[in-house]
Amino acid sequence: MSSPTAPSDPAALPFLPFALPEIGEDEIAEVVDTLRHGWVTTGPKARRFEQDFAAFLGGADAAPGLEAIAVNSATAGLHLALEAVGVGPGDEVITTTHTFTASAEVARYLGADVRLVDIDPATLCIDPAAIEAAITPRTKAIVPVHFAGRAAEMGEILALARRHGLKVVEDAAHALPTTHAGQMIGTLASDVTVFSFYANKTITTGEGGMAVTRDPALAARMKVMRLHGINRDAFDRFTAKVPSWYYEIVAPGFKYNLTDIAAALGIHQLRRAREFRDARARIAAQYDALLADLPLTLPPQPAAGDLHSWHIYVLRLADNAPVGRDAVIEALFAAGIGSSVHYIPLHQQPYWRERYQLRAEDFPHSQKAYEATFSLPLYSRMTPADAERVAAVLRGVLAR
Repeated sequence: MSSPTAPSDPAALPFLPFALPEIGEDEIAEVVDTLRHGWVTTGPKARRFEQDFAAFLGGADAAPGLEAIAVNSATAGLHLALEAVGVGPGDEVITTTHTFTASAEVARYLGADVRLVDIDPATLCIDPAAIEAAITPRTKAIVPVHFAGRAAEMGEILALARRHGLKVVEDAAHALPTTHAGQMIGTLASDVTVFSFYANKTITTGEGGMAVTRDPALAARMKVMRLHGINRDAFDRFTAKVPSWYYEIVAPGFKYNLTDIAAALGIHQLRRAREFRDARARIAAQYDALLADLPLTLPPQPAAGDLHSWHIYVLRLADNAPVGRDAVIEALFAAGIGSSVHYIPLHQQPYWRERYQLRAEDFPHSQKAYEATFSLPLYSRMTPADAERVAAVLRGVLAR
């Protein structure tokens, strides 16, 4: 592949955003159908989306008894999951510092404390050895995060969870579709796995998420708690052909249900999830080829035979790079190209740093990654020319 050249006038090109959803006519028609039929909150299309999602992950063949619970965000799903597995005041939940705050904040909603641990510098996912070192008598659950679309080392994590009698709730916001050891994320032996359908995720409902589990007791609890602790499905009550108005509040629940308008998007986005993933993978491979000779560490590949969702394309500047990370991002934006950083680790954030007296030196791998990482545009609507444009800017900044 030949090296591209940067345009002489970047301002003449349209802005290339960091992320952009791909919404087709099928999604639009399904939303319109929902509006015309009048059931716009949680109803038949949310249920259909749940059923389709469980089938997408493999259905009865891959995960007998798997149940999908639609929620209005992955944060809501993580909160419901930790509540359902029994996390509460006095408990500790272990997760990575190298994540968005939602992975950790949900434990605080429940009065539990959070133990943040470092990442594996090769994968940028949570380090199983660091998890084991952080376990105390108060530890109740582990929240591994699948970073950028590559699976965490779930075999090791699940094994240590079994040894210590701990619950596992996977933060799979980046991991659709992703596999680990040939199994789809969402079908492993974790207690609950939670996916995100936020606007920039691998599929989108605007806002939304899905919690999946094979434990019927956990599924029942999450269903009750996602809608005010009501012990009956509101959709069933309001569509019944006989008097069916009576319900009971059995717990102080939340307002976490997904609307049918959002689910209408999800039904068709899900059908295109593999198509979207393959398009992102092609751009990622093009980036790999175009950037291989620059002072960069390219994103970690999945384990042999496994699938990477390629939600985010994260680069790390090499120590011998001629400029720093912030200068690279500024150059991209000056050329009309969006970029971001994944992540500002939680040990750098005032709330987490001050509450737990965290120091950067306690998380050397995450800290080093933070100082060197930046993320490039990566979405299904990108073209090869878009990727060449991005690479040309990086080459102009780094090939000195």
